[in-house]
Amino acid sequence: MMESGQEMRQRIEARLTELQLEHRDLDLALHRLIEDPLHDEFLVQRMKKRKLLLKEQIALLARQLDPDIRA
Repeated sequence: MMESGQEMRQRIEARLTELQLEHRDLDLALHRLIEDPLHDEFLVQRMKKRKLLLKEQIALLARQLDPDIRA
């Protein structure tokens, strides 16, 4: 069964919301971790990479919802 355009848009919007929440939560956790003078630098780097990946995924989905049409 084929998805309608509206159903696909709703799925993309739901996934976008999930990713934005994960990005926000990761950002908060990262800030708390960095405040600890004895923080694990390897963990900080892994979290930063994950945060960047989330940002890229968010941007991709946002473009799918509202493509930038240039002539």
